[in-house]
Amino acid sequence: MSTLTQNAADIVMNDVGKSYPGAPISAVEGVDISVHAGEVVCIVGASGCGKSTLLRMVAGFEAITHGSLTVAGTAVTGPGPDRGVVFQDYGLFPWLSVRENIEYGPRQAHLPRTVVKERATAAVEAVGLSRVAESFPHQLSGGMQQRVAIARLLANTPSVMLMDEPFGALDALTRTEMQHELQRIQRDAGITVLFVTHSIEEAVYLGDRVLVMAGGTAHGIPGHVREIVTVDLPGERDVNSPEFNAIERRIDALVHAGNTHRVEVPVTA
Repeated sequence: MSTLTQNAADIVMNDVGKSYPGAPISAVEGVDISVHAGEVVCIVGASGCGKSTLLRMVAGFEAITHGSLTVAGTAVTGPGPDRGVVFQDYGLFPWLSVRENIEYGPRQAHLPRTVVKERATAAVEAVGLSRVAESFPHQLSGGMQQRVAIARLLANTPSVMLMDEPFGALDALTRTEMQHELQRIQRDAGITVLFVTHSIEEAVYLGDRVLVMAGGTAHGIPGHVREIVTVDLPGERDVNSPEFNAIERRIDALVHAGNTHRVEVPVTA
């Protein structure tokens, strides 16, 4: 797996904000966090609080309007192969096979044919797609298509994986399976992960820390960080344990605390 990734990168945000012309308030305001290299940080919060906007700024799809945002010490000024993005919509090319979808990025980078084949084979094996490598997306289940999307990302050797509700459209059983797979892939690759989800249980299960956001234009308050919760649990987590449930309840209370005013909480790296 190490051949598929660059060195894991840190993500540092200092007073990051995003405003849109003509909007009465900022979409996101005052975000301060350091995501350590190789760490998994999940982002939760009510709809409209800026979770996806924050992820898109790290991806380089949205420009920040104030503050600073760096990945591996370099300012983010646009998209780059060091940051791979996985969305809920798999975004696969239906006319290409699984292997061809995975090869697409390295081919676009004009890498030697042998390198393209080597990366594609490694990515296929990493996510358990060897049996269906010559199949087409429409022949696969949702979970298998999401594996292809992850493999396509890995073939580009990213140092950061950005995931925007990637398992939200999957049934419960497949979603649990993909959570296990993501844990294994992340552990093997040592990649940094920023993961947006509406599921608090998923956030606690996957994350080293959980960033709880609040506010949003619907509430007349800029999207902001309410608190960052450290998930002090072992890697193999029991969702039914008292310790797991205590953290889940704490985050649930923060998410549903209301938006009548900003809750000031010291944020540390």
